Amino acid sequence: MQIWLAALAAPVLFAGALAPLQTRIDAETQSVAQEKEELLLRSGWLLRKLSLGYDALLADVYWTRAVQYYGGKSVAHDPHFDLLAPLLDLTTALDPHLVVAYRFGAIFLAEPPPKGAGRPDLAAEFIRGGIAANPGEWRLWADLGFLYYWDLKDYAKAAETYLQGSRQPGAHPWMKAMAARIAQQGGSRQTSELLWSELYDSTADPNIRRNAFEHLQTLKAEEDAEQLGEIVHQYQVRFAATPASVDDLVRAGLLPGSPVDPAGYPYLLGPGGKVLLHPSSPIASDILKSRPR
Repeated sequence: MQIWLAALAAPVLFAGALAPLQTRIDAETQSVAQEKEELLLRSGWLLRKLSLGYDALLADVYWTRAVQYYGGKSVAHDPHFDLLAPLLDLTTALDPHLVVAYRFGAIFLAEPPPKGAGRPDLAAEFIRGGIAANPGEWRLWADLGFLYYWDLKDYAKAAETYLQGSRQPGAHPWMKAMAARIAQQGGSRQTSELLWSELYDSTADPNIRRNAFEHLQTLKAEEDAEQLGEIVHQYQVRFAATPASVDDLVRAGLLPGSPVDPAGYPYLLGPGGKVLLHPSSPIASDILKSRPR
């Protein structure tokens, strides 16, 4: 009888212990100035001891806190994400098989400020830890290959990572094709478009799809800007002058009409014929890399 009472009481006692523990976690995420005071809760080993065997449940708590912390910083456009990596590390120390934490946590870490921590190096390290704990999870290999390719520009490692990931159970066939393409072409825009398209098509998660869609729009705008830059150059050669607007290019017969960006807003020309996005366009205004020649 006493054994049964003890067994029934354990979850209740844990729930009672979890409430103040959650309060401490919340306090940790409120201010970076409190970091040193919260070091006690940064030990995955200690938290596993405190969890009384409920490691996965406590990992969910920490994962929730990490998402809340990231969301709050993003909404506030606060570029300082000092607590993000420790929260993610604790989450996966408690539950090394929480794949969603690795996948989304890496995105949080890699995205440039103010959307994320701007630390693709930490994101890659984090994903490598996920692969060590879940070597057969091909999606983690895909995420690491993507980080190497897009954020770290290490095309050799990206190709090798995609190739290793292609050998895991259930891996999509495009993983092997991507390894070959990156090995052959490196960081071409066409390869980038293919990567983001595959990511967009292979996930049902709305956040990942939105992120991929935004990057595809950016890549298309960059391509448009380069083509418009070439047309501006043709105008300069023909008329020994710089066009004041896109309308000048249309009137000169170099364009059939006023082109628009992927969001539907017309492109503009700035000083010196530089191609610009419309101020109201949702596409990031700093992505156009073309310059007048």
